[in-house]
Amino acid sequence: MTTRSGFIGLAGRPNVGKSTLVNAIVGAKVAIISDRPQTTRRAVRGVATDTDAGWQMVLVDLPGVQKPRDVLTERMQRRVEQELDESDAVLFVVNAEQGLGPGDRFIAGHLLKAGTDIPVICAVNKTDRVSKPELTKVLADVGELEIVDEVFPIAAKHGTGVSVLVERLAELLPEGPFLYPPEERSDLPSEVHLAELIREQVLRRTREEVPHAVEVALEELTERDDGLIHIRAQIWAETESQKAILIGRGGRMIRDIGTAARKELERELGSQVFLDLNVRVREKWRRDEGLLDRLGIE
Repeated sequence: MTTRSGFIGLAGRPNVGKSTLVNAIVGAKVAIISDRPQTTRRAVRGVATDTDAGWQMVLVDLPGVQKPRDVLTERMQRRVEQELDESDAVLFVVNAEQGLGPGDRFIAGHLLKAGTDIPVICAVNKTDRVSKPELTKVLADVGELEIVDEVFPIAAKHGTGVSVLVERLAELLPEGPFLYPPEERSDLPSEVHLAELIREQVLRRTREEVPHAVEVALEELTERDDGLIHIRAQIWAETESQKAILIGRGGRMIRDIGTAARKELERELGSQVFLDLNVRVREKWRRDEGLLDRLGIE
């Protein structure tokens, strides 16, 4: 059987549902989900394989395209540009609920300016949240973008329209051998993925600047003879006031984060987990080149 494989780069404003879509296509949780912008800081690769149909697509869930404002977002933006250059097709995701806005046009212009000749497929997501007339308008607006070749309405959270979109993306993959073992779902290092699952619970419980100022680093992961997995992790904030918010009155916030994160970790690892969380202040970590290197944020 002739096989096809390649890279699909996902572009889109923050919070349009790219991570949800990647997870839906892969069939496993490889990217964290939150309604906060900048949830995705790394170019997470989800691997979707259909051995019967003979294709494998590597979905690169890019950080949300944005104008850089510090070292962290500069790195995120450079990674977006690099990954798009190396993709076989671009999946441009738009939020139907918000309509086609200036941010979407900025991304479309960025793709056009890059002069790429690879196909650009647009997925209009969250169609379940809008009326038919509203959806019709968004689809028409997107269809008028010069850079977009085809448009697919979907609701990634429920899987609506995703299979049709996947079939089309698979057709765009070049012939070639599989790039990963068929059972592989992501190339994200395990310790980074587990740290991201913890950060997801922080994002879900904090507001204002706190989510953007938080990073999680796994410091220890050991398995005892009885199967219990011990995980020790640090949550970093940039100020003492942010640290106080993360700990909460009487330690309530950090307990809530820990309880929710432990359940996600146990679901991921298939074993009981003892989670030890500590909050630490690291001022201006988003501007620390060496630290960003160690975190794997290229």
